[in-house]
Amino acid sequence: MRTVHIIGVPLDLGGGRRGVDMGPSAFRIAGLSERITNLGCTVVDRGDLATPIPETQEARHERKKYIHEIATVCQKLYETSLTSFEAGAMPLVLGGDHSLSAGSVSAAAGWAAKTKHLPIGLLWIDAHGDMNTPATSSSGNVHGMPLAALLGPEPSELSQIGGWSPKVFPAHTVLIGVRNLDEREKAAVRDSHVHVFTMKDIDRQGIASIAEQAVSLAGNNTAGIHVSFDMDVCDPTIAPGVGTPVRGGLNYREAHMVMEIVADSGLLTSLDMAEVNPALDMQNTTAQLGTELVLSALGMKIL
Repeated sequence: MRTVHIIGVPLDLGGGRRGVDMGPSAFRIAGLSERITNLGCTVVDRGDLATPIPETQEARHERKKYIHEIATVCQKLYETSLTSFEAGAMPLVLGGDHSLSAGSVSAAAGWAAKTKHLPIGLLWIDAHGDMNTPATSSSGNVHGMPLAALLGPEPSELSQIGGWSPKVFPAHTVLIGVRNLDEREKAAVRDSHVHVFTMKDIDRQGIASIAEQAVSLAGNNTAGIHVSFDMDVCDPTIAPGVGTPVRGGLNYREAHMVMEIVADSGLLTSLDMAEVNPALDMQNTTAQLGTELVLSALGMKIL
């Protein structure tokens, strides 16, 4: 069994509602480390990265709020995740808002290029596209921009982490569970040529078919698959503790099926669990669900 490095990123600068900085603690309270150990994995908890809080900072750029502070945290996450890869471990990143993925995915891409001479595949499992840029965002909230930065040039502060861009390619990038895009982001997603499976697609085809297609697309001719899982992809009835809930999301079994099919592929290189907000949760329900989903991604067997 593999070695898993837990990296907490209590980043609470990218969104409009406070509380996701408590997400890593919520996962630990849910017994994440112990439960992964029970699968037979070796677990090293590397603690939380130092992150500033909004009350001590100035937003400065209204079109990309707190961008320099976010980029500094993402750069540190990039470096920390790379050391985990170099140690032969799988980085498991706990958030924190989804802008953290600019650092974690960059590390996976850098590791893939250096050791395998191949690109990294990316499953972006999210109710939102996260492909806004400072030019298109109506809020200036950077947690709606990380995938844009990984695919292209903006916001430049995130796209240039590690010193190169792009980090991922549309042919190997798959969005799952999307159901809440504004008109400008719809155009950006279409123009990007990434693969997209909306909730409508899931309703029509079934989650098993969608997940198998997604893994095939992300895993074909790549070094493996990084999964970036935003808990708001799940329906609020099972994941109430998120900052931007959208009705009509994945149900309990659908969410697990995605992770189980990822595990069956043997291609998982690294994993983000983002946007858990305990301040909006009920009895740590969302972090408990996220913990269970991590276990499924790591291959927990029903029989």
